[in-house]
Amino acid sequence: MKLILFNKPFQVMSQFSPQAGRETLANYLQIPDIYPAGRLDADSEGLMLLTDDGRLQHQISHPKHKEAKTYTVQVEGVPDEQALLRLSQPLDLRDFVTQPCRVEQIAEPDWLWPRDPPVRKRLSIPTSWLSITLKEGKNRQVRRMTAAVGFPTLRLIRSAIGPCSLLSHPLLPGEWLQLPT
Repeated sequence: MKLILFNKPFQVMSQFSPQAGRETLANYLQIPDIYPAGRLDADSEGLMLLTDDGRLQHQISHPKHKEAKTYTVQVEGVPDEQALLRLSQPLDLRDFVTQPCRVEQIAEPDWLWPRDPPVRKRLSIPTSWLSITLKEGKNRQVRRMTAAVGFPTLRLIRSAIGPCSLLSHPLLPGEWLQLPT
């Protein structure tokens, strides 16, 4: 069994099959018969797990197994306690209601790499950083959550999946590591 940790760069598709004009996982990983256990949209960066074990892939990615995923999120503005509380509680996003999650305001991580292209800066609007840990993961959920409380996401990095994290396994965008099994 192989378990690969991969730091997905910004604008890379979370698939191996070719995508016209876009980089995919195949541009970075030439390991036969591995598949992503979950996805990140092209606008998101960070940790992905890949494996050749279908059971493990299902266990990591299926919502019923409740594998915690932590996201480091740069938002436009500075959320107050009320906004942080709203994010952490069930939030109606119209097509579904989120489950409770853990939300903390944090300092900009010192382990973070510069993004290419950089996030836009507005001199009149500050930005801040949040750590959001979910046990679900619907399409663009974190972005939709922060927008719903008035603080749009500018940058989204998945920093941990269960016990695997970019803090414990520092990888730059495009780098990967095979964990011992």
